Amino acid sequence: MMKKHLFTTAVVGVITLTAQWGYAQNTPQFSLADLWEKTEQNYVGLQAKIANVDAAQHHYKSSKTEALPQLRIQAQNSYGSFEGSNGAFFPQPGFFNVSGNPDAFDGADNTMNSFGSAVVEWEIFAFGKQKQATKATKASLNKSIADKEAYAIQLKKELTTRYIRTLYNEANLDWTQKNTNRLNEVQRITASLTAAGMKPQADSLLAHSSYLQALSQQDLWQGNKESSLIHLAELTGEESGINTIETERFLSFSTTDQQPDTAIEHNHPFLQSLEHQSKSLMHSSKSIARSGLPSFKVLGGYAVRGSGIDKSGYVSDRWKDGFSNSVNNYLVGVGLTWNFTTLFTNKQKQENFAKMAKSVDFQKEQYSQQMQAQLASSIAKINEQQKQLQKTKQAIEQAHQAYTMYLARYKSGLIALSELLQIQSLLQQAEKTHIEASQQYWLQLVAQATLTTDFQFLFNNL
Repeated sequence: MMKKHLFTTAVVGVITLTAQWGYAQNTPQFSLADLWEKTEQNYVGLQAKIANVDAAQHHYKSSKTEALPQLRIQAQNSYGSFEGSNGAFFPQPGFFNVSGNPDAFDGADNTMNSFGSAVVEWEIFAFGKQKQATKATKASLNKSIADKEAYAIQLKKELTTRYIRTLYNEANLDWTQKNTNRLNEVQRITASLTAAGMKPQADSLLAHSSYLQALSQQDLWQGNKESSLIHLAELTGEESGINTIETERFLSFSTTDQQPDTAIEHNHPFLQSLEHQSKSLMHSSKSIARSGLPSFKVLGGYAVRGSGIDKSGYVSDRWKDGFSNSVNNYLVGVGLTWNFTTLFTNKQKQENFAKMAKSVDFQKEQYSQQMQAQLASSIAKINEQQKQLQKTKQAIEQAHQAYTMYLARYKSGLIALSELLQIQSLLQQAEKTHIEASQQYWLQLVAQATLTTDFQFLFNNL
């Protein structure tokens, strides 16, 4: 009965492994570079940043047009009375103008009116106010571009981290499969030795229990793998198709051909974003300061006016007569406007923007120092982890050789099952340590790539 149970369990395990292997063979595999290409095309977060750059580009172009002459055109056609009055008032929004004397005219009490005008206003000198405002919008545009590039760097980091997590889960799944195969072999050998009377029945139960524990671990890591694939597909836009990841490159680490840079470049997108933000604030401060100075303008206007009142004093209320009796006038000149109060009120606004720009400069210096320290720390860890991986790889080889020797002795009945399981546990632990060290090694390379903005090594080796 025990043999039948062991045989059934073994068959189920073989079928499960075969199904997983066959499914993997029919599933396309992608490198990290392929996945980034898909992410770059499909991820909406990056598209949102590109849209922000387009919006900033249009804003910059719009700000430059404010230096052009302003042309305003209007045309009116109205109907009403024409009773004028003497007196004075301040023109404010919401008033309209009426002129005339009904007692001096004959005909209707109301008439049609027509009016059209064109006014050109060109600010020819404003002490550089518009120039500074345009520079501020240009700096804002450059900040949007730097923000987009910084977001792309963070997205590469997130994609690579999730990819490494998927490789890690795949490596652990392979690790549990190796353990399952070894323990399956141990339980078959133990069953044979028990049947021959060389081992007690308790050894068969212990071997089978160890095998079942390995199968349960396999289920755990299968679930972790599928979960990581779902998180990976969220970035790439691939709902399926990435089901098996080759782990050989993940476990056999690569070293860079040359020593990586140990300094943070000044053109790092994150630092560039802060620099352009500071420039935008500083130019805005200068623009506000100069807005309190006079503005010199060239003015020109042309107007056409008509009404239903002819030269003889007859008033017509017909619509077409509103376009008659027209007069044309033009007016040109230069003007100066100066809101003198803003010379004092804008001073606080100017200081506010200037202090904000200074604060951003300090933040940039602070973050630059932090990033430099983080890069040096990552490089130091990478160098030591390369040594660790060499040792863990040797430990696996030696543990595997020892396990093979002890397995041969166990088959001959020279050692107890507990001794063999202890050696198998040491081999299992050595393999697990190598997997964990590999993950930490690649994650440190991700941190280094994020700080140097160079993911080429990772794209070439994963």
